Amino acid sequence: MSDQGPVGLNPKRRDFLVKLAQGAALAGTGGLLWDYILHNEARAAPYALRPPGALDENDFNAACIKCGQCVVDCPPLILKLQPAGGNLPIGMPYFEPRTGPCIMCPDIPCMKACPTGALSPSLKKIEDARMGLAVIDIENCLSWKGLRCEICHRECPIKGKAITLETHPRQISKHAMFVPLVHSDACTGCGICEKACPTTVAAIRILPHKLVQGKIGEHYRLGWTFDTEVTQDFKAPEGQSAAPDAAVPKTAPGVDYLNQGGL
Repeated sequence: MSDQGPVGLNPKRRDFLVKLAQGAALAGTGGLLWDYILHNEARAAPYALRPPGALDENDFNAACIKCGQCVVDCPPLILKLQPAGGNLPIGMPYFEPRTGPCIMCPDIPCMKACPTGALSPSLKKIEDARMGLAVIDIENCLSWKGLRCEICHRECPIKGKAITLETHPRQISKHAMFVPLVHSDACTGCGICEKACPTTVAAIRILPHKLVQGKIGEHYRLGWTFDTEVTQDFKAPEGQSAAPDAAVPKTAPGVDYLNQGGL
């Protein structure tokens, strides 16, 4: 048998090939591990609050190149880039309302700085942004407990539309409670309310829409929301008011047993 081994291969060359193969295996394993990490981070992305104008999750992840231009051009510097080892994809821009809410810049500089359209230029007014949705924990909200607070309502930049106050009766007092209500059609998810909430842990939080909003389903037909042959019968002709109370019959024909005794 040759000194070069059973296959006649030079020992140094054999060692080189073995190390090369080991390196290739390690690189392949590392690639699989990195792919696993990225996929795990991508699954955590639904919990992120992205800058105004961000595309839907999958489109945003595909379009965002993690360049950080939106972070640089954010005037209050509330946007951050996710570092390695976090719960979000590495380099993804995000913000945390409790420490730094979006201040609703009218010119939307972060969106204009985006070179790929991940922050869509179709957003023309900051009031139309939908970064998330405010959700109130009524068990810990001071106003819902009967105390006078309403800070979220006063601080809301779209006060009277995104957050309104509703009066509720008290059980132990003649004075009414003023409780905040959030309206999803106007809430931008800026997080100013969460930042301003005086409770130790904010009783109003901004969450991604998909985590807090349901979907009624297209098979439900809400006839009263659009004109049909049925709903037309309940509407007064155009230019005329509804029939006065005097025109409403006092009794309902066909149910005489209910009309007896003044019913």
